[in-house]
Amino acid sequence: MKTVGSILVLLVTAGLVALGLAQPGRSGTTVGTDSGTALVVAKSESSTPTQAVNNLFIALRSRDWSAAYSQLANPAQVDAAQFTKEMAGGDGSLRSLSTLAAWDLTPLHDTGSEAQMRAVLHWSTAVGPMDDVHDLTLLHSGDTWKVAWPVAPQAQAPAQVIAVNYLRWDLVTPPAKADGGAQNIDAPRVRILSMNAIDYQGGTIVMGEVVNEDTIPAFVNVNAALIGKGGETIDEESSFDKIAHVLLPKQVSPYRIDFRTIALQDVKNVHMDINVTLVPASADPVIGVMDQKQEINALGKTVLSGSLFNESGQTINVPHVIVSFYDGSGKVIWVSDGYVPRALYPQMPEPFTVDVPAQVAPLVKNYHVVVNQYSIGKS
Repeated sequence: MKTVGSILVLLVTAGLVALGLAQPGRSGTTVGTDSGTALVVAKSESSTPTQAVNNLFIALRSRDWSAAYSQLANPAQVDAAQFTKEMAGGDGSLRSLSTLAAWDLTPLHDTGSEAQMRAVLHWSTAVGPMDDVHDLTLLHSGDTWKVAWPVAPQAQAPAQVIAVNYLRWDLVTPPAKADGGAQNIDAPRVRILSMNAIDYQGGTIVMGEVVNEDTIPAFVNVNAALIGKGGETIDEESSFDKIAHVLLPKQVSPYRIDFRTIALQDVKNVHMDINVTLVPASADPVIGVMDQKQEINALGKTVLSGSLFNESGQTINVPHVIVSFYDGSGKVIWVSDGYVPRALYPQMPEPFTVDVPAQVAPLVKNYHVVVNQYSIGKS
């Protein structure tokens, strides 16, 4: 849909500007026994496990794929083209609009001939920072350490024909009349189902859900104004990308609006407003959400993880997961979102995770996952 495409273009443009302003010399840092924030430069030799990993990531940051591939201890098991695509991205994915900005290394084990190290990669992307966690094995041969890159099975969907039987809504507008007038169509009926304002890290977060009660699709944006104790408007913000903007009939979406510098104790009231526009839309592609579970990740943080399954025959370039979390009474107590860095291919699963704050996790009794998406060339 053109409106959704325009929003993503704005996100991408803002992200690329941020990437251009980033310091090109920003280096990886290490923690644990090798800690510091000094500039990391490539070593001609990898005489320690830390040097080996740094040399690999320095090459990746410079997008020198052949140099990065030469740092691998298991090139026979890692396809060079697949390794490059994994790190560089492709098919219009978010990873293809990303730059490796920095990394943290935590040594886990070292026997002298084999070592384990945890690497947290910090990516600058078109929609903001993202992190990847890799537990790496390093092998010592002669005087050199190299990285045994994890080999993930590359499943491929078989050649097949996907039946197209989804609903679609087209918007037809008649030519303007001679006097310049045009026929108007009423906006769809969209309602805010719930609103919850909470204090979070010294700021205020307004969250809840909206529903399209109509029989036609709607483009939706939720706005909030914080009212001070004297009746004045303190600040106004919109849900921006923390909402599924295009709602099909009867569809529900979470929304979240962040006021990072306004403490909730300074707020007397919250005024909500919703902007609704009729848009053409379709119910395809269908994205299934599978294997959802709340768990603790390798960094000790609580996340909701799962996998997305593209049931259509189209490639989805940028999947975006938005989750509303409920307490035992059914109240929305948190809304979290996360972009999937890789494209979602037809009939193929792709993992996702979204963060759950530590203070929220024990209260969560249920959740609702919505998948937003953008595909190149879709109008």
